[in-house]
Amino acid sequence: MFKIINLLILIIIFLFFYIIFNYYSSNKNIKNINLKRLNIEEILKDKTSNLIVLDNDTNNVIEFNSSFSEEIKDNEQRNFWNLLKIK
Repeated sequence: MFKIINLLILIIIFLFFYIIFNYYSSNKNIKNINLKRLNIEEILKDKTSNLIVLDNDTNNVIEFNSSFSEEIKDNEQRNFWNLLKIK
């Protein structure tokens, strides 16, 4: 009984891969892929021509904070190799 079930499962798996391979290697699919690859520039032009251009409203929004660099200078120097020394 188990051998029959295993054989059936194996046949189903091979059939699945065979159908997939046939579909992707068919002339219809290959022509379809080539057509899409040739027309990709036209499709991109159509899609990008309808995009809305937004106004820049970020002028003078970001202010540079220099206190962080001063804080780093005030702290003592860090040294990774001192952590590995035996005291």
